[in-house]
Amino acid sequence: MESSIIILATTAVTLGFVHTLIGPDHYLPFIVISEARKWNLRKTLLITFLCGIGHVLSSIILGFIGIAAGISLSRLEFFESFRGNIAAWLLIAFGLVYAIISIRNLYRKKSHTHSHTHPDGTRHDHIHNHRHDHSHIHDTDKANVTPWVLFLIFVFGPCEPLIPLVMYPAAENNISGVVVVSLLFAAATIGTMMTIVLAFRLGFNRINMKPVEKYANVIAGLTIFLSGLAIQFLGL
Repeated sequence: MESSIIILATTAVTLGFVHTLIGPDHYLPFIVISEARKWNLRKTLLITFLCGIGHVLSSIILGFIGIAAGISLSRLEFFESFRGNIAAWLLIAFGLVYAIISIRNLYRKKSHTHSHTHPDGTRHDHIHNHRHDHSHIHDTDKANVTPWVLFLIFVFGPCEPLIPLVMYPAAENNISGVVVVSLLFAAATIGTMMTIVLAFRLGFNRINMKPVEKYANVIAGLTIFLSGLAIQFLGL
């Protein structure tokens, strides 16, 4: 049994890494949102870590419930697939709404020129935008809500490869094996998420983003929207 656990542990680490690497939804949202919202590196990695915990822990809890209730592997995999559809649609909706709001805010920030004619015949131009002194309130609200939305999406997001991995040692009544496999899969998944996010953030710091800075939120929303579509319709 010990040799089989070693094989399962190695498989758990490998699948955790590959599962995360080929799933852009595991890291793209954090990369683009952190750049758009100007999160510092510490906040970015903390939010990535917490969302990763929610992502993996939900599947671990589901697996343990399935083991305790004697639910078959096929039923657990069906439920994971169902959760995956919900998570993908949530990602699509979040990206689309974020992009639309960002486009609206971009338009409202745009300055407009209006001509005014006074009774004495003098005329002058007046430049203003539609946000005035309220922009910081809206930005703060969105910055506070966004991490919670991401966390909710990742809690719904399943770790499909984990369920079969934990079912084998569970069938052998090897609880320590279940725990080891779960922890290794979680470490590989979250570690890969944070490593990719860190690499991209450090890379962005070396690139001049000024030319597209005002479009950063629109780009972030569209990127998340497209990654959600890729997950739902291309099975990435």
